[in-house]
Amino acid sequence: MADATPTGPPAVGPIVELRVHGVSGAGADQVLDRPHVHQVAGDRSGGFYRPRPGYPDSAGTDGLTLEAYRWSDLPSGTAVRTLSLVFLLPFMLCNVAFWMRPASRGAKHTILALCRVLALTLTVLYVLSIVGVALDLIAWRCMGTPSCLAGRSWLSWLGGRPTGLRLGVLALVPVAAIGLLWWLSARPSHSFDAFRTSVGAPASKHQLSAVGQWDGEPLVGRLRSVHVATAFAALDGSLLAARASQHSSWVMMTLLTATGAVLLACLALVTVVPRIDRPGPAPRVDGVFRGLRTIAVGLTMLVIVHVVISPAPWPQGGALPGYSAIVAWLFVSQTVLVVALAALVIWRRGSGQRRSPLRALGVPVFMTISAGLAVAFSAELVYRVADLLDREGTTADGLETSPPLAYKWAIFGFFLAVVTALLVAALVTRVTRRGRRRAARAIVAADFPHAPPQAADRLRRVEQAVARARFTERLEPLSVVYAGLAALGLATSVLGLLQLLPGDVAQQYVGVPEDMVNFLIGSGSYVIAAILLGLVVGGIFAYRTAQFRRYVGVLWDLGTFWPRAAHPFAPPCYAERAVPELAKRISYLVKQGHGVLLAGHSHGSVLLAAAILQLPTRITDRVALLTYGSPLGRLYSRLFPAYTDEPALREIGERVGWRWLNLWRDTDPIGGWIFASHRPGRAEKLTGPAATVDRRLVDPADVVPAPSDSVPPPILGHWPCESQDAFTEAERDLIARLRPTPLGRD
Repeated sequence: MADATPTGPPAVGPIVELRVHGVSGAGADQVLDRPHVHQVAGDRSGGFYRPRPGYPDSAGTDGLTLEAYRWSDLPSGTAVRTLSLVFLLPFMLCNVAFWMRPASRGAKHTILALCRVLALTLTVLYVLSIVGVALDLIAWRCMGTPSCLAGRSWLSWLGGRPTGLRLGVLALVPVAAIGLLWWLSARPSHSFDAFRTSVGAPASKHQLSAVGQWDGEPLVGRLRSVHVATAFAALDGSLLAARASQHSSWVMMTLLTATGAVLLACLALVTVVPRIDRPGPAPRVDGVFRGLRTIAVGLTMLVIVHVVISPAPWPQGGALPGYSAIVAWLFVSQTVLVVALAALVIWRRGSGQRRSPLRALGVPVFMTISAGLAVAFSAELVYRVADLLDREGTTADGLETSPPLAYKWAIFGFFLAVVTALLVAALVTRVTRRGRRRAARAIVAADFPHAPPQAADRLRRVEQAVARARFTERLEPLSVVYAGLAALGLATSVLGLLQLLPGDVAQQYVGVPEDMVNFLIGSGSYVIAAILLGLVVGGIFAYRTAQFRRYVGVLWDLGTFWPRAAHPFAPPCYAERAVPELAKRISYLVKQGHGVLLAGHSHGSVLLAAAILQLPTRITDRVALLTYGSPLGRLYSRLFPAYTDEPALREIGERVGWRWLNLWRDTDPIGGWIFASHRPGRAEKLTGPAATVDRRLVDPADVVPAPSDSVPPPILGHWPCESQDAFTEAERDLIARLRPTPLGRD
């Protein structure tokens, strides 16, 4: 443990200020506030830039050397990020939930095992949605019905062919879908190996230091093998269930047994066998995982061949045998797993989760939201294709294109959950508005006690900005409410197993007309389609509108910051390069005799925190830290209590000798204070060096125009503050701590 008071580092030479931007994707020239910059290290995806020498004002405050680390292209490019935002969102949320476990180590392995099993169910759901379209709706129902094939040349090429042949050929569609995810997850997005830090093992044992330090590829490779094997087993089970409805033979029973064995092996590998988390390559362990994947691929080939050549007759009409029951049982399994996870977290959650009354419920909440979105997306895909194939309901051939009951219940439950959550959010907004406005009014009155009467309109705008920023604290209980509603929606899938229609149940037990329920199901389908479209449009506009980019970016960068430890098909983790690259650069600068002033805005402060925890004491003794707009205390300590709790934040301060200042604004909906708010009129109970870290900035600078201006200063909110006087003062304060006054000098 460091000394209780801030200490000065050894004598250092010239100081380099290394700035790390947030999620806004600003250019290096914007981060440095210098028009002429050049790259000194790194590449186009993540690089270090300095002002070009020889130009005026190329140096920083008091002559220090400016340097910026630009990492905004590391998460992915525009098109890839937009598509990932839509199709990989459930996988990403599932992976984020894995890192949200409580700080208490009790039942840690059980919680992580449940998360990984739920991740497997998302992969199974992905496959079943493709099976529902390709095998159930098209191969089984439409291609066997002349009225459905009429006028559809893109389907008639298999019309009239044997059922087994149709199923075997169309089974290649889910095979291709599995292969696509397999290929995308195996693509090397960046050469991370070149950025492994060589500064040695850090003194910190806190778990945040592991982010970006470990080599995640072995774990991701093992998870990928398990998920690919599970995906192929889900396809095999769907085909064999359909075949078993009319025919039974020793070959089919052997294939069923082998499929069940593959699924059980996958469950065992992610829950029972601890070797999946073994760091680094392990040829024998990796061989077992790859062998299971190879067996699953070979088994799928045998199943498809058996389905095609089996001479036994197939049942006629209706839906693909067994498919609806498999989907319903999957939804029931997800519900049971979510409830078990929530009960375990509530039982084992640790005390002392600072400023978080819900105390580390992020794991079940985000897992439920992830499963709910995956179910909604899958149901919408099947529902839309069924609607496309439908020609006025039941045709003259008896074709029924209605999707499975489990999907109808899923859409109905999702729609009710979204509508209810929106109503609750509106109610909470309305109920808390007066309290938030009262608190905002007190803050603004203390900041601008002598505002003239003509500034009344501007004061109201500032109050509104503060009140909106304080709504962030309300998002936590609202997310819990939505997760609970989504879990109830999943639970209704058991009614699909009982072959109960939503309209019949609602009319019999609630008195709601059946037509109204069908209308709500149709509306729910359009709501899901609107959400998907909104995600696509949001991903596009995130790169065209700076204001919108900050909110989309913080969610995306929060999700892709954490390594893929639960779901291998989630977007890749950029911290595996950014954090060790920062640690390596800081170490290099210190070894060159420089002192290093680290300045991180927004998510850049999180990257710097993880990098500092990786550095040895001989490096951090020459480092100071300046954070602004930082979500470390406001968001990360709530969402990831096992990794960014107060002990971790205090360790960061101790490792830099409490040469740490954090600037924050009341108008910022994302960033906040780390240890103490220092709001006017509030007596802080915190003492010691941690109490000196936070500095509150008045925003805006004034509510009346300056004598040289015609408009009042803008409300900055989450915008960076490098051009403000407070930032310059903080720089000088930390520079002075890095350059202690020699003995005998005034």
